[in-house]
Amino acid sequence: MIRPPFRWKRLVRGLRRRYPERAHLPMALVSVAAQRLYLVKCLHLVGGYRVSTSRFGVGAFEHSRRTPPGAHCVHEKIGDGCAPLTLFRARRPAAKPAALNPLPTISVRDTVCTRVLWLDGLEPRCNRGGARDSASRFIYVHGTVDERRIGRPSSIGCIRMRNDDVIKVFNALVVGSLVYVIR
Repeated sequence: MIRPPFRWKRLVRGLRRRYPERAHLPMALVSVAAQRLYLVKCLHLVGGYRVSTSRFGVGAFEHSRRTPPGAHCVHEKIGDGCAPLTLFRARRPAAKPAALNPLPTISVRDTVCTRVLWLDGLEPRCNRGGARDSASRFIYVHGTVDERRIGRPSSIGCIRMRNDDVIKVFNALVVGSLVYVIR
């Protein structure tokens, strides 16, 4: 497994002190620079996955199409038990499954499929409240039809993952788990 390109143990210890009510829960660290998500349980790195964050960069304002930085928690888990490539519209499974985009280009829509981890910002003036609120911006960690673009910024704000990987992360995290986005 590839180690994070930052001092992840120091970061995790700081997050555990800052959010003691969540310290016992598994957490995810998302590195925008590395385009990776790292799973952490009890100060142990247990997984690393390639992701795609926003092609517009990091930022928190409404309609910016950017991935918001900082501390978030899993607000809601959607899609437990659904088949891979289940398409979600307004957080509800659609009758027709999604199909993988066979082209290396970005699909026209930011298709949400397989599993959805809806994020809620925890930092006022950064990703919580007003026009910066991650939950009201519908920022998710989710599966995608654009698996060929994973590892490069290509989303419009969310954190995209390969469909098999998002199932693993979905099963590892619980409602309330920290998801920290690092620039």
